[in-house]
Amino acid sequence: MKHLTYIASILLILASCGHKDDYTAYAGGIGKDVAAFVSPKKGELVPDAPMARGTEFTVSPEGAMKKDGVKYFLVKAGKKKLYVAEDAIAASPRECVKETELYVQTSASVIDDTLSSHIAGFARKGSKLQILGFDKIQQDGSVSRYKVQSGKQQGWIFGKYTVLSQEEAAERFSEFDEAHAKAKNSFKGGEATGCEFRPYAKPVFPDNPMPDPVNAFYLTINPAGLRNIDSFIALADSTRINAFVIDIKDNECPGYKADAMEKHSPTNYKWAGKEKEKLYKEAIDKLHAKGYYVIGRITCFKDSYYAKDHPSSCICEKATGQPFLHNKSYWPSAFSRDVWQFNVELAKESVRKFGLNEINFDYVRFPDKMISIDEQMDYRNRYGESKVQAIQNFVRYACDELHQLGVYVSIDVFGESANPGYTTAYGQYWPAISTIADAICAMPYPDHFADHYYGISKPWNHPYEIMKAWGKRVQGRQSITASPAKVRTWIQAYHVMRWVDRNGIDNDANFIERQIRGLYDAGLTGGFNTWLASGNIEIYRYQKDAYGLDYPSLPPIDSLHTFITPLERNGND
Repeated sequence: MKHLTYIASILLILASCGHKDDYTAYAGGIGKDVAAFVSPKKGELVPDAPMARGTEFTVSPEGAMKKDGVKYFLVKAGKKKLYVAEDAIAASPRECVKETELYVQTSASVIDDTLSSHIAGFARKGSKLQILGFDKIQQDGSVSRYKVQSGKQQGWIFGKYTVLSQEEAAERFSEFDEAHAKAKNSFKGGEATGCEFRPYAKPVFPDNPMPDPVNAFYLTINPAGLRNIDSFIALADSTRINAFVIDIKDNECPGYKADAMEKHSPTNYKWAGKEKEKLYKEAIDKLHAKGYYVIGRITCFKDSYYAKDHPSSCICEKATGQPFLHNKSYWPSAFSRDVWQFNVELAKESVRKFGLNEINFDYVRFPDKMISIDEQMDYRNRYGESKVQAIQNFVRYACDELHQLGVYVSIDVFGESANPGYTTAYGQYWPAISTIADAICAMPYPDHFADHYYGISKPWNHPYEIMKAWGKRVQGRQSITASPAKVRTWIQAYHVMRWVDRNGIDNDANFIERQIRGLYDAGLTGGFNTWLASGNIEIYRYQKDAYGLDYPSLPPIDSLHTFITPLERNGND
């Protein structure tokens, strides 16, 4: 039927060519650009700027000419008069795309249909795709998504991941390959060079501007906090806080009764709050009314409730076939596409219901501290990916799906992932994530660093020094990333954990300020999120002075030995 339609269109064009009257047609061809020419002298053709595929023009049959056996027609596109080849004229926009096969340059998910996030399969780099259709032609003439078939697999793939030849598909983006090749696979996370570092076009949504910097308070799903949103707003109004991170789903702490939970994870749905949807709506509406940027946080691959519903998608012990209990939780595998789909569909639903500006995905990783028992685990690795590849592929899928709704995506990572020289055991390789995500949010909490890390004694008592040293490492990671994400760091807003140091310094305003000053002095100016698991407003009030400082305007600290904060000068240290 498709071939008959195409033939009918060609006959329509040919029939039109026999008429003397002008008619409307479109630029069509293989690839986004259609060759166009001008004729300075009769019978001559000189190349002009290419025309974007899909461009509407008026064909003047009487102005046709033939050159080197090819017939060219005079067309009027806007104010320009150009010549295009006969086979570059299409009767309708649907006939403009003439590719019959393409090759995958960047491995990507294949989606069942353009209205859902359901993953039909996985298209590997270098694989051949038969073209069955497309969704729309973009302004530059490229196709947004192609409908494709590869073997028995059918579905949709973004056009930006495909090219016309197998040779081009095999090419790597090599600008930083040497640096990535030096990263060792010491902990079985995978070879860094197995990831794709081709620049990823970071979107800018005019109707949803991301503040620069983003300074965010974190809120839990506790109904008391949501009901007390007016108090949080009043506090934030008196500071330079301009955003809020609100939990949508944490491990064993689902928020509202989402349709995605009911469909994909009945246990999450069961334990979600009955009245939470209304509370979320009211709280987020109030935040938006006051101009705050609102971020929904979703934990991904640490979810005991989803694991209960889908044990076959979890990391399991090979010996028993049972889900593996790690750190008191069960872990759906980051290799399992149904887990990807659940979290992304929950994110999209939350955006549509509450108007969130951004989705923050946490626990985008495999379990840590698994090196000694790694070989004993069944990770459900259907596509033969390494851990770092799976994490990058999830980030690409999540960004592609959520960008369709005009919202940004941030990804949480361990502070360790900023270290050069190796890929992590849990699959987070900083450049592989930063190249795709809109923001990368690391968690370099001072009390998470070992004594003498970066040569600093008791880092938890030296928040400025440790954050500045860590921030310089981050700059190194960003420098070998072609399209780096904004760096927005989680800062430690809780007291130094007692098991780390019973006498560790307090989580007061000075502790907060020193962390943020360290980040800024390392050149990380993208802002911060406050990590305070309780979301206790009294603690935020206790730290208020630190949140009121205009960090971008503060001069760099020249010497650690002369570091005296404004709070100290005011006698509040």
